[in-house]
Amino acid sequence: MKADFPSGRREFLSTSAKVAAACTLFGAMSGMASAQTHQPLQRSGISSITDKHYYLDDALLETGFNYRDSTVIGTKTALHTLEINEGKIAAVLANKQHPNNALNAYSAQGKLILPAFRDMHIHLDKTFYGGPWQAPESREGKTIMDMIALEQKMLPDLQPYTKERANALINLIQSKGSTIARSHCNIEPVSGLKNLEVLQQVLADRQQDLTCEIVAFPQHGLLLSKSEPLMREAMQAGAHYVGGLDPTNVDGAMEKSLDTMFQIALDYNKGVDIHLHETSPAGLAAIEYMIKTVDENRSLRGKVTISHAFALAMLNPEQAEKIAKQLAEQQITIASTVPIGTLHMPLKTLNQNGVFVMTGTDSVVDHWSPFGLGDMLEKANLYAQLYTRPDELSLSRSLAIATGNVLPLDDKGQQVWPTKGDDASFVLVDASCSAEAVARISPRQASFHKGVLASGTVQKQTS
Repeated sequence: MKADFPSGRREFLSTSAKVAAACTLFGAMSGMASAQTHQPLQRSGISSITDKHYYLDDALLETGFNYRDSTVIGTKTALHTLEINEGKIAAVLANKQHPNNALNAYSAQGKLILPAFRDMHIHLDKTFYGGPWQAPESREGKTIMDMIALEQKMLPDLQPYTKERANALINLIQSKGSTIARSHCNIEPVSGLKNLEVLQQVLADRQQDLTCEIVAFPQHGLLLSKSEPLMREAMQAGAHYVGGLDPTNVDGAMEKSLDTMFQIALDYNKGVDIHLHETSPAGLAAIEYMIKTVDENRSLRGKVTISHAFALAMLNPEQAEKIAKQLAEQQITIASTVPIGTLHMPLKTLNQNGVFVMTGTDSVVDHWSPFGLGDMLEKANLYAQLYTRPDELSLSRSLAIATGNVLPLDDKGQQVWPTKGDDASFVLVDASCSAEAVARISPRQASFHKGVLASGTVQKQTS
């Protein structure tokens, strides 16, 4: 059986597609190198805030759009002070206004404040990251079954390093602004529940600075590896989502595979997040079957994610519009890594029809791919390059794929974030506005998670 993995961490790119992808990224990175005008970030300052209640001064917030006639030509900003209390935004104040002089104050040093990024598809439990450099083995001529066999051999050697490397990956994504994540975790006969147990321990230790859901992922095929009993144990052990993998190409029985996955979710009142790479008609058939299943089981609405969903790239505009409406009606989410190369996903069509589209790293450095950077701002930049126009409004809207659709300004330029009561989860970016941050993939100064300084530094204000 030939693999049908055209992109993402299982991408079989043609030579021409590889060249096109490399040119896309080289052009983007070259432009950043030549056009970046910001001075190197100063990392002096404090890297930990123990206060539960404090002020953050000199925070650059977007306040509206500048227009020429009816066209957005720029973004208005102003410095403010955020009052943070018990992980929440208690108030948005004029800059350096401190109603309670007893509280400590810190400075964002004029950096732009953007909503926390969300890495909603990553594999924290199996990675080379944090260890010696190791490129993947050649994929030429290999099928998905070959890759599964390779992974079965490698997993025992990776498991002693799961905790160390998962922490290293978390540190990486936090340094890029992500403090919310969803991690897939191998559940299959080779790993058993070992990866889940270690990952849960890591996340328990990191709960102050990271919120992360776990997907129990039958990487070797839910039916193929006879992993249903283990998956059920994973649900009882606290995994949040039931995963799945290519029900036709891997399990060889689309309906039985999907029915098994959904039944586990229904039995334990869990969500679903399936890896679906199939671009053949079987991929579309699987999507349509999932839409039908959710329609027949309304308790699943809003709880199903299709990761990758490459079959959507095979549709003509009319078909994509129809499927988008059906996905939106059933509140099914699409998690896309914003693939480059031969696939052109209808992400804009999905968004326009009300489908929640999110993104994630997928691989960083592992036996599938060495290219992931753990940077959701890079994903927003790719989305902007591939699917929108390079104007101020479009660039600012592209940030939504990195933030779970939370934006500082709405489409009309009204300030909607941050407001009193919001989680104090945000990232300090060396940019003048979100449009620049997306276009330039601007440096990050610090990341906050519910008031906790998760990564980077800020300055302590002196009286």
